[in-house]
Amino acid sequence: MEEHDYLMDALHKFNTNYPHWYDWKVQGAMTYDNVKIIKEGAIMPSEADVNAKIQELKDADATKANNKTSAINKLKSLGLTDDEINALRF
Repeated sequence: MEEHDYLMDALHKFNTNYPHWYDWKVQGAMTYDNVKIIKEGAIMPSEADVNAKIQELKDADATKANNKTSAINKLKSLGLTDDEINALRF
């Protein structure tokens, strides 16, 4: 996932009672400094809070990837082939 995707995902975790609470001051420049509030009552989270949420999302993605690799390795150690493992994916 791109860095700006993490930023947008993190921003969506704030002000959940105000859907679509933010926009960009300059379209296409997706950075924290370029975020503007467009819903009355929404509060701009601190950059530190947004960065912490981004790290949390990245950590969750890494855990998911590591768990997938671990599961595949365990299935291979049981003797399953790559084709059999791929057949298990829904």
